[in-house]
Amino acid sequence: MSDKERLVRFELLGQEHAFYTAAPEEEMESILTLVRNNVGTDSPNIAGTLPVSKVAVLACLNIASLYVKLEQEFEEYKHNSQTRIVRLNEEIRAKLSAE
Repeated sequence: MSDKERLVRFELLGQEHAFYTAAPEEEMESILTLVRNNVGTDSPNIAGTLPVSKVAVLACLNIASLYVKLEQEFEEYKHNSQTRIVRLNEEIRAKLSAE
């Protein structure tokens, strides 16, 4: 364990969990919020409706779906940015050649 790692404890669906991490506090709060939102802890009966393992799998699938969408959006952003850069370079070259 490095000097910067610390123990993080949290409760999810009535179960206590703990792990060591070097992630900043703000990042961990964001991560835990994302997990809680995807597990559906807002619904008071979720733990009684489905087994915890199924809830965990559904949360993983939801988070993976978000990740894949972000990855696709990023690739589209990179492609669009590269296209604009090429176009701007061509316009700059054309202007410089015209002078």
